[in-house]
Amino acid sequence: MVRLTRIYTRQGDGGDTHLGNMTRVRKTHARVCAYGDVDETNSVIGVVRTHAVPDQVDQWLAVIQNDLFDLGADLSVPGTSEESNDRLRITYEQVRQLEEWCDAANATLAPLVSFVLPGGSPASAALHVARTVCRRAERSVIALSDLEEIRPEAVQYLNRLSDLLFILSRTCNADGDGDVLWLPGGGRAQ
Repeated sequence: MVRLTRIYTRQGDGGDTHLGNMTRVRKTHARVCAYGDVDETNSVIGVVRTHAVPDQVDQWLAVIQNDLFDLGADLSVPGTSEESNDRLRITYEQVRQLEEWCDAANATLAPLVSFVLPGGSPASAALHVARTVCRRAERSVIALSDLEEIRPEAVQYLNRLSDLLFILSRTCNADGDGDVLWLPGGGRAQ
């Protein structure tokens, strides 16, 4: 367990921070941006959980929040598992769990007949925000992978998570019956 006795250190006042291996980098470094976007995804999911979501959805989101801390820890340390076996890394089992939840939640939904606009219930709208923030985190992790080697499970996890967040947004819209559907050209003057 982590024990923090003081939150501020003044070590980041010049725009640098420590990675998980104690390397100093700029706060604008691609690695810091990647795990920062993962942290933001986690925060938005915390907001989602304050809405009236079904118990099963809330239980899954609680696990996901913990997984996102695992992912942040993974991304905060350069290298792959072969180079740093003692470090916490996101696993394929965590990715597979998201796939199982996607399949279970999607099985109860009304079939899609159009693209879905963010909206409907407050919980559904918040899940759409979480989904879009998760997609940004995924793009940041991919940008990092263009510069440095990362484990593929990091991108896979975020890709599956954004899919699950979309599916859960429909779950929170009366299993899709309350979805707000896109009407192509529907906002044009007649």
